Amino acid sequence: MTRENPRVSPDALADAALRPVSVIMPVLNEERHLRSSVLHILQQRYEGELEVVIALGPSTDRTDEIAAELAAEDPRVRTVPNPTGRTPAGLNAAIQASRHPVVVRVDGHGMLSADYIATAVRLLEETGAANVGGVMHAEGENAWEDAVAAAMTSKIGVGNAVFHTGGAACEAETVYLGVFRREVLERQGGYNEEFIRAQDWELNYRIREAGGLVWFSPELRVSYRPRPSVRALAKQYRNYGRWRHVVARYHAGSINLRYLAPPVALCAIAAGLVVGVALTPWALVVPGGYLAAIVAGSLPAGKGLSFKARVQIPVALATMHMTWGWGFLTSPKKLARKVIASRREPVLATQ
Repeated sequence: MTRENPRVSPDALADAALRPVSVIMPVLNEERHLRSSVLHILQQRYEGELEVVIALGPSTDRTDEIAAELAAEDPRVRTVPNPTGRTPAGLNAAIQASRHPVVVRVDGHGMLSADYIATAVRLLEETGAANVGGVMHAEGENAWEDAVAAAMTSKIGVGNAVFHTGGAACEAETVYLGVFRREVLERQGGYNEEFIRAQDWELNYRIREAGGLVWFSPELRVSYRPRPSVRALAKQYRNYGRWRHVVARYHAGSINLRYLAPPVALCAIAAGLVVGVALTPWALVVPGGYLAAIVAGSLPAGKGLSFKARVQIPVALATMHMTWGWGFLTSPKKLARKVIASRREPVLATQ
C-alpha cells in the first residue's frame, strides 16, 4: 500500500531529489558506534546537499574525540554542545544549528541503509506527509544482542508496532526516528524537552493533532544495535513504560490496548504468584501460562540464530514486558504536571 499525492508532478519529484538535508544526531557515550553511524550518513546515495549536526552531551568516553575527528575529516559534519545530555534538548540544539528544509533524525547507534535519505525525501513529496519513518531493524553483535533483536522484531515482543515488525506502508501513530519538514518542527516548537524519553511519541501526537500526516514505509530501514546487557535492557524498557504513561496523561486519547498489555500482564502474574503461594496453586496457572507463551513465542523468533541466542530470547521478552509494565505503573504524576507547565512556551524558535 502506498499513498500518492496527485498534485506531485515528475518535475516536483526531480526537484525534491536535490532538496538540501540536515541530519541531526543527539549523542552521549556513543564511542562504540558513532563513527560507523556518521559514515553511513556521509556515504548515502543522495545527490542533494547534506550536513550532519552532532549535539554532544557530557560523555565520559571517547565520543567527543571521535566527533571532533569526524568534523575535521569532512566539512559537512559540525558539532554543537548539549550540556544537559538529554535527548530532546540535543535534538532541539541540533535543529537550531542546522539550515536545511528537510530534517533527518539519526541516533548515535543507528545505521542508515544506503538509500534512506533519498527514499525519505521522495516519500515526503509523494505522500505530503509531515514526517516519514521506517523499520527499526535491530541487529546484534553477540548472542545476547541477537536474542534482544529477535524479541524486538517479534509480535510477541512488541505487538503490532510496524516500525519494529515491518509491514505495508501506512499512516502511523509514530515512526522510528523520523524525517521531517522543517516548517512542521518549527510550528510545533520542536521537541518537548521535558520528555526525557518518549519525545517521538509526544511530538508525533502533536503533529497528528494539528492535521499532519505521519507515514510509515518499509522502504526506510535503519539498523539498530540493542542494549548489551539484561540490566541495560531493563532500564531502557522501564523508562519507555514510565514515559509512555506520561504521554497518556498529557494527551488524553493517545493510549491504546497495546500499551496497556505489559502493565496488565505484570499485575496478573504478580497476583497469580501471591495467590498461588498463599491460597491455591491453581493461581500459578497465570505466571506459568505467561512463561509457556514466551517460550513458545521465542521459537519462531529465534529461527536461524545460534542455540545460545535462542535460549536467551525468553529472558529478553520477559525483561521487556515486565520492566515496561513496571515503569508504566510506577510513573510519577509529578512528571505530567511538569510537562504540562512547560507546554506554554515552545523551546524551538522559528527561524
